[in-house]
Amino acid sequence: MDSVKSFKGYGKVDEVEERAFQQKTRRRIIIISVSAIVLVTVIIGAVVGTLIHKNNNNTPSQSPTRSTQPASISSIKAVCSVTQYPESCFSSLSSSLKDSNIKNAADPEQLFKLSMQIALNELSKLSSIPDKLIPNINEDPLVKATLQNCKVLFEDSIDELNSSISSMEVVPGQNLLTSIKIEDIKTWVSTAITNQETCLDGLDETKKSELLSQMKIAMKNSTEFSSNSLAIVSKIMTVLDDLNLPPIHRRKLLGRGGGGDTDTDTDDFQFPKWVHPGDRIRRLLQDTETGTNNLITPDLTVAKDGTGNYRSISEAVAAVGKKNKTRTVIYVKQGKYAENVLVDKAHWNIMMYGDGMTKTIVSGNLNFIDGTPTFSTATFIAAGKGFIAKDMGFENIAGPDKHQAVAFRSGSDQSVFYRCAFDAYQDTLYAHSNRQFYRDCQITGTIDFIFGNAAVVFQNCKIQPRQPMPNQFVTITAQGKKDPNQNTGISIQRSTITPLGNVTSKTYLGRPWKDFSTTIIMESEIGAVVDPSGWFPWVSNVEPPSTIFYAEYKNTGPGSNVDKRVKWAGYKSTIPEDKAAQFTVESFIQGSQWLPETSVTFDSSL
Repeated sequence: MDSVKSFKGYGKVDEVEERAFQQKTRRRIIIISVSAIVLVTVIIGAVVGTLIHKNNNNTPSQSPTRSTQPASISSIKAVCSVTQYPESCFSSLSSSLKDSNIKNAADPEQLFKLSMQIALNELSKLSSIPDKLIPNINEDPLVKATLQNCKVLFEDSIDELNSSISSMEVVPGQNLLTSIKIEDIKTWVSTAITNQETCLDGLDETKKSELLSQMKIAMKNSTEFSSNSLAIVSKIMTVLDDLNLPPIHRRKLLGRGGGGDTDTDTDDFQFPKWVHPGDRIRRLLQDTETGTNNLITPDLTVAKDGTGNYRSISEAVAAVGKKNKTRTVIYVKQGKYAENVLVDKAHWNIMMYGDGMTKTIVSGNLNFIDGTPTFSTATFIAAGKGFIAKDMGFENIAGPDKHQAVAFRSGSDQSVFYRCAFDAYQDTLYAHSNRQFYRDCQITGTIDFIFGNAAVVFQNCKIQPRQPMPNQFVTITAQGKKDPNQNTGISIQRSTITPLGNVTSKTYLGRPWKDFSTTIIMESEIGAVVDPSGWFPWVSNVEPPSTIFYAEYKNTGPGSNVDKRVKWAGYKSTIPEDKAAQFTVESFIQGSQWLPETSVTFDSSL
């Protein structure tokens, strides 16, 4: 019976029971369906959530290392393609990106900033090396002094790079790099490279080949990284073009606020831009030789007879505060001051004037033969920026048989020398680095007596070769540009080249010291003392590399004929006017080589 009731048979079933059964079944189906839908929804949501989470992890806001990697690599390759050492550039930037706080790794400006920091870090490692090497040197004062110079040069290079990095710090609304900042940075990084090269030059002088090789190995990274930074800032427009950045970005990058660079006086004496019209030093520079120097009261006075604040120049310099942003004027009364003077890196904006180039004289006799490195032989050294000298003479009286004996060394950026005399034999004037301007000066010497790697213009100066030792020849210039991107060179403009006394030895306008040496003589009177060939190679009978730039432009006088000049690939007996204009006061010592290619107006003094 129960079995029959359970089975319900194949025939009819009770309707009430059937309806109840159907209602109960529908409720179960609905519950099961809803549960299945909920379960499927949860599963799908979990899967989608996981996928979204993974995708979010791959977006720039969460993980820049993946999505920005192609753009970063592209930018790094473009930036490094303009350098002399692209491999070290790429590897150093790539490895440093992960530890940097750069927000946009594809921005060449940010990569340039990073390259500067990389170079600075390497230079910082170098500064301790000389101290480690000096105790291992036997009793050799020349080598020890040279290593000590290397330490100072490394520290100065660190300072130059720090200045460059600081100049890139901007307030809201300013551009990271403007044309003015670019030229400043190019100058300071050029100087950092020159300083490192000067260390090696000094070690080369000592003839200690093992020590030189050891230092070259230690300096490999710092020299390459410094060169990379210089190349990047020098070729920043090329990089932007390679990356196809919009023109508006390029205009913004190099935006200027105004017209030309020059401040033109009523006469034809055009001071560099950094001598501002309101500067009392400018008024002092414009004084004539009629004693009007007395119109300005100096801050300090030096007099050998005790009538001033100090009896020596060194004492007066020591009394000046460090890193002054305003001028300090030091008057040095007539007399010969037998001392070696150092205006170090920390002494800014010192103006020093005397009673005339033949009346106020600073005299010394340090020299290489007696054991002093060339870099340290200078009677007067100006390293602090903004140094100005007027109506003074500087001499090294060691004589020709003592070989390298510098009268004056300048590494002062934006420095001016007006109506000054520089008198010695070999290596008289060491225009070492940074931007320098010489007006109405007199320079005498024998071998390489104007040398260095500054961006320097000599205007309306008397350049006087003198008789050297027997079997020696005379070379007026020896320019030391090591890196093609350095904005350095020697420009001699509207000056005269005539002998001091009787000069019978062959005399040349100069010889190229380094692979990218740059020297131009323009609009000057060249006397018959200059050999018809004009120039001489650094190594006799070996043509210099084609990478040098030596040129002459619209010179006069019996020694100016270029028909028999050297036939070097890097020498130009004539150049177009726009090329010559790049070496004038208005452009060259400002580093403004881009001006001829823009619509910015500037006054050319050609």
